[in-house]
Amino acid sequence: MTTPSALSRAFPPVHVEAGLVTLGSPAVRLRDALDAVFTGWADRAGAERVLCPPLASAADLADFDYFVNFPHLALAAAPVDTSDPDTLPGRGDDASLSPDRLGSTALLLPSAACYNLYSALRGARLDRTVKATTIAQCFRREKEYQGLRRLHGFTMREIVAIGGPEDVQAHLERHAALIGEFADHLGLDLATEVATDPFFDPDGSRAVMQRLFPVKQEFVTADGVAIASVNHHRNFFGERADLRVEGETAHTACVAFGVERWLHALQTRFAGDWDAACDAVRAYPGARA
Repeated sequence: MTTPSALSRAFPPVHVEAGLVTLGSPAVRLRDALDAVFTGWADRAGAERVLCPPLASAADLADFDYFVNFPHLALAAAPVDTSDPDTLPGRGDDASLSPDRLGSTALLLPSAACYNLYSALRGARLDRTVKATTIAQCFRREKEYQGLRRLHGFTMREIVAIGGPEDVQAHLERHAALIGEFADHLGLDLATEVATDPFFDPDGSRAVMQRLFPVKQEFVTADGVAIASVNHHRNFFGERADLRVEGETAHTACVAFGVERWLHALQTRFAGDWDAACDAVRAYPGARA
């Protein structure tokens, strides 16, 4: 068992306020152990590690129908008008900025890690299927925030495949099996659910197509938290970002992990014993050193 330091004794493993989380040392160790597993899978899949910008272009997101599909999640990175300092919050004031203090912006906080990856590859001409993994701080405007279950800002690890339809489908099937194997090792009871996007008109053609040919599956804990998902975008991003593989419009797929949601699941599974949870993750045969 790890001996707690003076800092860790004063610093709780998890502190959440207004949807924003601070992680202490025990939770950070578990987070690192989990990400070592996910990046190990990515390495074995041949995925290259990349890091994308922390902000997303509104123009790129518009190309990807973001403001049609996910307007309820959008958060902008707006500049603050400082021309009149007396109108800005001071100590003891209501520390919020009114809309008239904010300028227009072409930048948003990303709600998923892969958008900037597809933007960075815009116009690429590839001679084979490629894979990449990235991690990002993501942000979503939600109706309510619930501890580690639903946060304003959170960490998302993704493993992405860009290539032919058979290759990206195999990518999803391989990682779906790995998620199930890892959950069994940890003693996590996960259900697999076909997800439907809430912005679809339930009678619309897009919703009908998704029910007939599911594009998203979630791995859900017994208390209803989706901690991972496999997502088949078909040729959507290939068309919108002009991605071609061997002369054909690329298909894309991603495997996504909500890291803080995994922390929630393991905190519950191990009754708050962070060291036991970390030991279990590190004991997984597929874990990296």
